[in-house]
Amino acid sequence: MSAAGASETVERAGGAVREAADKGVEGLQSALDYTLLHFSGFDITVGGVLAGIVALLVAIVVSALLRRALTRYGERQPTASRASLYTLSRVVHYVLIAVGLLVALELVGIPMAKFTLFAGALGVGLGFGLQAIFNNFVSGLILLFDRSLKVGDFVELESGVHGEVHAIQIRATRIVTNDNIDILVPNSEFVSGRVVNWTYRDVSRRIRVPFGVAYGTDKELVKKAALEAAAEVPFTLEMDGPRKPQVWLMEFGDSSLNFALVPWLTAEATKRPSAVKAAYLWALESALARHGIEIPFPQRDLHLRSAFGVRDETALAAFRRNEAGCEAVDEDTPQLEHDERAALASNDATLDVQQGGGADAPEPVERETDTENDDARER
Repeated sequence: MSAAGASETVERAGGAVREAADKGVEGLQSALDYTLLHFSGFDITVGGVLAGIVALLVAIVVSALLRRALTRYGERQPTASRASLYTLSRVVHYVLIAVGLLVALELVGIPMAKFTLFAGALGVGLGFGLQAIFNNFVSGLILLFDRSLKVGDFVELESGVHGEVHAIQIRATRIVTNDNIDILVPNSEFVSGRVVNWTYRDVSRRIRVPFGVAYGTDKELVKKAALEAAAEVPFTLEMDGPRKPQVWLMEFGDSSLNFALVPWLTAEATKRPSAVKAAYLWALESALARHGIEIPFPQRDLHLRSAFGVRDETALAAFRRNEAGCEAVDEDTPQLEHDERAALASNDATLDVQQGGGADAPEPVERETDTENDDARER
């Protein structure tokens, strides 16, 4: 074949390809221009719907990338406020989604000038089925900007449940308890209800650990034992200074003198109140036993008219013989071995707080305590 013939063949082939491409483009264009809905003076086409979906996906992807960048910045900067970064990420997410939605509506073919019709329909929907969802969404925005509730705060709900705020989402706030249970609380409950925020102003707080001793016990000795117990627990904020632990005589009970150990807690212990209280009770029992202080229990005098089928003095003698036999049985009860007792002596509540808090607790420091009566007034 000559060069001229080959060139003519190539030109014919190129023309056929261009003609096919033009027909394909025309077919695709006609498919994209296909009208799905004609309503109130505007048309919704296949191409417009696809363009709107692409715009919304782009907004979602950009939002995810920006939030990831903020998270990495927070990880690289330990001094950065975790709550502030979370608020910024949520606001950026909402703004980008809103912009993407508006652009998508414009591309679909619904101009903003004619969006009033849909806004009216949306208002009717909010008035009926979406009212609660809209209320929770607005409440979530209030929480983010008001900063009365932040990610990382430790809160107490009206039901008595304690937990740490992990996320403030569109509908609900996710709270994780110390038992690793996720609780989803509607945002509106935090705005309209009463919530105790234990870490709103200061992460340090104090607790009252009540305990009782027998009447006639030296109260100064009780105070010494209680302060020793506070020094043994690694979550006591300080043993000297304005926030040192105190020992209060609360009341004269029916069977005991009721005291309270009132220590200030470290930051990691503030978020685990139940385990911290158990740790102090464990240390209190050991300290009171070490000083020979009796923990009383209610006692009653029992008057017998008859027992074991006999009466009067004969019944009393039989009762004493039976009591002596019980004491003999108690003496034969197996006791813990030294190694076993040492293995069981650890304070599990202290370990729970240390593991849950994620930080090593300081070693307990033994300090000398005075015997002056603490000022038991409320701070």
